[in-house]
Amino acid sequence: MTTVLIANRGEIAVRIARAARDLGIRSVAVCSDADSGALHTRIADEAYVLPGETAGETYLNIPALLDIAARVGADYVHPGYGFLSENSDFARAVADAGMTWIGPAPETIDTLGDKMAARQLAESVGAPLAPGTSEPLASWEEARSFAEEHGLPVVIKAAFGGGGRGLKIVTRDDGLDAVEDAFLSAGREAGEAFGRTECFVEKFLETPRHVEAQVLADTHGHVAVVGLRDCSTQRRFQKLVEEAPAPFLTAAQTEQITEGARSICAAAGYVGAGTVEFIVAVDGTVSFLEVNTRVQVEHPVTEVTSGVDIVAEQFRIAAGEELSWVTDGGNGAPLDPVATGHAFEFRINAEDVANGFVPCPGTVTAFEVPTGPGIRVDAGVVAGSEVPRFYDSMLGKLIVWGPTREIALSRARAALDEFRIEGVRTVLPFHRSIVREPALTAVAAGAPAGTPGSADAFGMYTDWVDTRWSPDAAVDNGTIEDAYLERTELSVEIDGRLHRVGLPTGVLGAVGGGAGNGAGPGEAGGAGVGSAGTGDAGASDAVGAATASGTAVTAPFAGTVVEWKVADGAQVSEGDTVATVEAMKMERAVTAPAGGVLHIIAEAGASVSGGDVLGTVE
Repeated sequence: MTTVLIANRGEIAVRIARAARDLGIRSVAVCSDADSGALHTRIADEAYVLPGETAGETYLNIPALLDIAARVGADYVHPGYGFLSENSDFARAVADAGMTWIGPAPETIDTLGDKMAARQLAESVGAPLAPGTSEPLASWEEARSFAEEHGLPVVIKAAFGGGGRGLKIVTRDDGLDAVEDAFLSAGREAGEAFGRTECFVEKFLETPRHVEAQVLADTHGHVAVVGLRDCSTQRRFQKLVEEAPAPFLTAAQTEQITEGARSICAAAGYVGAGTVEFIVAVDGTVSFLEVNTRVQVEHPVTEVTSGVDIVAEQFRIAAGEELSWVTDGGNGAPLDPVATGHAFEFRINAEDVANGFVPCPGTVTAFEVPTGPGIRVDAGVVAGSEVPRFYDSMLGKLIVWGPTREIALSRARAALDEFRIEGVRTVLPFHRSIVREPALTAVAAGAPAGTPGSADAFGMYTDWVDTRWSPDAAVDNGTIEDAYLERTELSVEIDGRLHRVGLPTGVLGAVGGGAGNGAGPGEAGGAGVGSAGTGDAGASDAVGAATASGTAVTAPFAGTVVEWKVADGAQVSEGDTVATVEAMKMERAVTAPAGGVLHIIAEAGASVSGGDVLGTVE
């Protein structure tokens, strides 16, 4: 193994390049024009620009990727996660070009990457399953028929989706009429992110936990479950916080998930790193969800508790070697590593918590990471990095380990308080809140620090954040906007004791006679309405603003107008969904701010900035 082409971007490309360096392997990165100065292009030994602008023209362009691989003499291709990581056509093309694919065989990707085929395999090995369809749906009408038969809620899933893309829940409150939009939106999201739009439908088990098993399997027949993770802290079914090992499971549930995952992968002839996902219902029922045939975003939280370098093992497996701990110390030792301590992983996304987690592209002006025992930061940006609006919003991940869950939580609180990002708004205020939330800590509010949690008190489930969490819970006083104010810290001595005081930078500027009379942009707290990546990405002040020709319908963030739900000149009522805007692989509905006649200004397909007027209502 001499050279690896990294067919990805961002944090995972950085992670792969560093693992390759540890193994003495030359790494070659690729990038779009928008990513030409990105961190992964500097960490890798070489970098090449892909033609085109959109993801489909760049990171999803198989001929272009193979052309670069051939030019640099790559003998291995690592797809990372997302993009083409679960695309069997790409895996076959890599093999046909004489290179080695770092991942499972194309046939395995076809079986397990197709969620419907994976359901059939799971059923054949006895894994429990919720009611659902085992074939792609031809139309949204079929999804509605299933919902009518089994009742709401239902979940519509893109067969080739992942990371929350292409997954839509239709609740009882939404009603059957919402099935059509959910089905079409799921297909669009998956098509944009993964190039496939097929969908199926399942009965949705309410208030479930999301628990998954990390699997590593080599070509010598070893199928190891490296550890279990809980990934229940999500918003819009995209994970925000993960922990390992998964807490508060019974021995029977742990056995069911571990052996279910092993059986599914063994039956599929799995080779490489993969994740088998389950949901654990409120009544304790375990139900198979899906298999991700790639390395996961949350792999570091398992690495720090298992002592296994999962990315390095991917390279070893692709080279035909045995799992490292089997080679180094087999001799009858357990195949599955034993977890040590406890860890949490926090995804640091460029999203505005104050405005519904909308994407917040822009320039990172400050990126100061925490330090201390058990702290690890895997990032794809540094100060000065541009965060394009074309791709996923994740900047990096904070991983915190401790000898116990309670110590890991204590360290996490301190690390999140230390983490400082400016220039774009991030989810740091949410994380600082959630690590003090009894539903996650499983400790009653007001209990002494370090009090162990309990299964009865653990209340986190997959849509808890969407239904129970309040943005203003992220700050002790004031509103969530306060959490985004740029503050300058001063040391003040009072009665011989040193105090650290944080004052809004704008206040200091005003006192000093400077021009600054407000906070800076993004995480630094600027208002910046209408400017991508600054302050109020939701442009809430603009919504409903009177214009010369009517009440403005405005873009919630910088992105692309996907479609209009109503025709130009149609009569609408206040609150009606009139359009859909997409950015960073996330769709958001735009509603009418008032009743009247809609006049469209920005046509479907148009690129817009946050706060731009899409149309008016008269």
